[in-house]
Amino acid sequence: MEPKKNPKIDLSRQSGLFLNIGMAASLLLVIVAFEWRSYDDSGLMDLGNVDDDFEDIIDIPPTEQPPPPPPKVQIPEIIEVPDEEEIEEEIEVELDVEVTEETVVEEIIFEEAPEEENVDEIFTIVEESASFPGGITAFYQYLKKELKYPRQAQRMGIEGRVFVQFVVERNGELTDIHVVKGIGAGCDEEAVRVLKESPKWKPGKQRGKPVRQKMIQNILFKFSN
Repeated sequence: MEPKKNPKIDLSRQSGLFLNIGMAASLLLVIVAFEWRSYDDSGLMDLGNVDDDFEDIIDIPPTEQPPPPPPKVQIPEIIEVPDEEEIEEEIEVELDVEVTEETVVEEIIFEEAPEEENVDEIFTIVEESASFPGGITAFYQYLKKELKYPRQAQRMGIEGRVFVQFVVERNGELTDIHVVKGIGAGCDEEAVRVLKESPKWKPGKQRGKPVRQKMIQNILFKFSN
């Protein structure tokens, strides 16, 4: 004989309702747990009842440093210069000096001896240049009289100027005679010969003293018409 079930007490039909109620209760508990806040009153103090033991705060104004003083400008002192007439009146010179046999005259000593001139120095430009006795006109007359036209140059028809360099010594003699620019055909040798046989020249002078001077003289070789 099978037992009969009472439909009023059939729990399987209400299982869905219980499940919904359980889920709602769980959700409610979770929400309450997150929203619940607890406060610890042990660490709170009423600041209104705390005794004020702090010293009064003094309002210190900011320190203002004064600007540096401007640089001192030194004003030049103006000195009045007296007139020449006043200076002449104030200056007194005593010229009355008595000199006796016992008066000792201090010897003047030169600290440095004057430089000695180099007598072997050869000048090119001097204050007073060396010259032929009687001047340039007398020199041309001497050449016209003593100069001989080389036969070789005459046959070849060579004309021109021979430039001869020489040194006029302090005593007027001519030394170191040589041709610096010639025309050949015996003219160069003839120009040197004429100068070697020349009378003494007037030496050049520097600071009033005769010196050695280097000179260049040209000698013209030309056929006479």
